[in-house]
Amino acid sequence: MNKQLASMIDHTQLKPETQAEKINQICEEAKTYSFASVCVNPTWVSHCYELLKDSEVKVCTVIGFPLGATTSETKSFETSNAIENGATEIDMVINIGSLKDGRYEEVESDIQAVVDAAKGKALVKVIIETALLENDEKIKACELAKKAGADFVKTSTGFSGGGATVDDIRLMRLTVGPEMGVKASGGVRNLEDANAMIDAGATRIGASAGVDIVSGNEGTSDY
Repeated sequence: MNKQLASMIDHTQLKPETQAEKINQICEEAKTYSFASVCVNPTWVSHCYELLKDSEVKVCTVIGFPLGATTSETKSFETSNAIENGATEIDMVINIGSLKDGRYEEVESDIQAVVDAAKGKALVKVIIETALLENDEKIKACELAKKAGADFVKTSTGFSGGGATVDDIRLMRLTVGPEMGVKASGGVRNLEDANAMIDAGATRIGASAGVDIVSGNEGTSDY
């Protein structure tokens, strides 16, 4: 097993029909393989915290997910609530319509609301939903996330018809520079996929196929 690679993986389960048995399973897998985090919907944060509190595995959750269309106030509250419940990593979705309209101040302040709520308590990863953006929009979204003080930019929710691509990761890394994190998520199913993303500049991988990735198996995950 590649321990360095495992430490870069957010072991993910975000399907709406997910039940406790599956959450328990991914937490056990995360401890076994020493993944960076489990990434779950907010309703599971406190449950995962209890299962993982004696391990090094972090609890990551999603905010404004999957559409990014909730208000900044709602995203801020979701963030604070998730942190209270034990989350130390926050993956928030930008307001994609505002970005495409060119309302950049709104997008930045939306990200800033989450960054402020998480400050000193949790990392913030900004999901820009690359499948819905043109390259100039991807660049702008990354610039706004960096300006707002986020820790990472992230490609995708996995719910909008496309996931991470090598070209997007390369573009995002070029835009944010060497210091900011870049997370590839959506469609990373095996070791080959993960290595390609890392070679392009990813420092974190979001996938439900984490076990397959670190074991060198061919994964079938759709996230």
